Amino acid sequence: MSAELTWKRHLIIKTNGDDGQELLAEMCEHKQAKEVLLKADALQRAIFNSANFSSIATDSRGVIQIFNVGAERMLGYTAAEVMNKITPADISDPQEIISRAAALSMEFGTPITPGFEALVFKASRGIEDIYELTYVRKDGSRLPAVVSVTALRDIDEGIIGYLLIGTDNTARKQAEEALLKAGTLQRAIFNSANFSSIATDAHGVIQIFNVGAERMLGYTAAEVMNKVTPADLSDRQEVIARATALSLEFGTPITPGFEALVFKASREIEDIYQLTYCRKDGSRFPALVSVTALRDAQEAIIGYLLIGTDNTARKQAEEALLRSEMLASAGRMAASIAHEINNPLDAMMNTLYLIRTTVGLPAQALEFLDIADGELLRIAHITRQTLGFYREFSAATSNSASDLIRSVVNLLQAKIKANGAEVEQQCDDQLQMMGIAGELRQVLANLLANSLDAIGLDRRIVLRASASVDPNNGNRRIRITVADCGHGMGIATTKQIFEPFFTTKGTVGTGLGLWVCKQLVEKNGGSIRVRSTTEEQRRGTTFSVTLPRDAETSIAAV
Repeated sequence: MSAELTWKRHLIIKTNGDDGQELLAEMCEHKQAKEVLLKADALQRAIFNSANFSSIATDSRGVIQIFNVGAERMLGYTAAEVMNKITPADISDPQEIISRAAALSMEFGTPITPGFEALVFKASRGIEDIYELTYVRKDGSRLPAVVSVTALRDIDEGIIGYLLIGTDNTARKQAEEALLKAGTLQRAIFNSANFSSIATDAHGVIQIFNVGAERMLGYTAAEVMNKVTPADLSDRQEVIARATALSLEFGTPITPGFEALVFKASREIEDIYQLTYCRKDGSRFPALVSVTALRDAQEAIIGYLLIGTDNTARKQAEEALLRSEMLASAGRMAASIAHEINNPLDAMMNTLYLIRTTVGLPAQALEFLDIADGELLRIAHITRQTLGFYREFSAATSNSASDLIRSVVNLLQAKIKANGAEVEQQCDDQLQMMGIAGELRQVLANLLANSLDAIGLDRRIVLRASASVDPNNGNRRIRITVADCGHGMGIATTKQIFEPFFTTKGTVGTGLGLWVCKQLVEKNGGSIRVRSTTEEQRRGTTFSVTLPRDAETSIAAV
């Protein structure tokens, strides 16, 4: 009887009983682990064998150790012609390398040798480095490329080499970074935290989730591998919209889900797009995603590679530019409106003058006329500022805090009564503050109007003025607070509340009121802050305006 047959017979005997069942379970578990390992290895080989980008890995001295098929295709050399013989600098434009070395020497204040050191200097110091470089092919022709450089480190964080990922810049970059190589180099690539690398099987189920993906998305690899697809980590509405757009573009129904993320790549079409990822904590961030289909030796798709970079900074820059354009448009519109307001405004002021000359007007009517006159003058002041008819030379003056608060409450008395609100004024009549009265009144009127819009069930608003001291320089200040017990605001809202065009009032608000308030307060040498909570027991919002108390600490309007 052969040894193998004896072993099998022994195994059959052992499987009779509890011990046998445990042995069978252990064998099944071992077999499954082996299958997972083989699948991951196949994915890694497919990634590295992709011809869509050049992957050149060197040792710590820069000598090429790995030269993938993409590098062979793009540069015309075979791996055997360059491995263990030259550095990437030897196949790059020498003048560009000299220029790069000079620029880096000035930037870091240290001499950098024109050569391989210039290509990897930033990466060797842990600085993400993506730059344009012209490669020189074997036939002498030149290839403009976008090159991403990563230092490869061992488990002790010592540099064991460098990875240079290149994409043909004439067709835009197809993948930001590359993944996987044999042995230590493959592990070092996947340990890079500068980009998220998510590799899936052919059905879209995540098989590889690198440390960059863990850092960006907040999940551990164990939480997503063999459980979800990248579509499950993406904004659902964006995935649906992408599926709809692709269905129209290609004239075929595309299912909203993973298919929508890889449809073009599955048909060998270069695909780089913007996508919003959803982190484990529920927060979101915009990403630029490059998708590549991974194929086996028979060109059959065995999976997909999604490389993502955080696009937050670019998005913020685009939003800032949009806001500035909106402000410019709003300014032009405001100037046009102000011009049209001037004529009826003059007519109203003349009408008030004629009313004032009427004999026998009651004292209360005259008081109301004074209020109307003051507000019309403030409107005229604002329109002249908007039109730029003159430069404001008014200096800040001393104003009674109680009088200022009282005038604002009287001005909004109709809205206060309509809302059934109770406005409590807490102010020492002796408190004086510096500023331009019309502008300070505009600020407080805006804050009180907002509180009336957000008023809670108890319908109580408190306006309080008190003396304070600036902890930074000891200057005397006056603090005015407007507090309500409304529904409150979350942290995300309070962080944006003073930004132009940000509003919580939907189509009713313009998003400019609090932004203008902030500009006016700072113009008058003060500051404005907000404190708000949505917690049931102490829900509400408090705006605090701090202004100079003394003439020497005020800032005159200019």
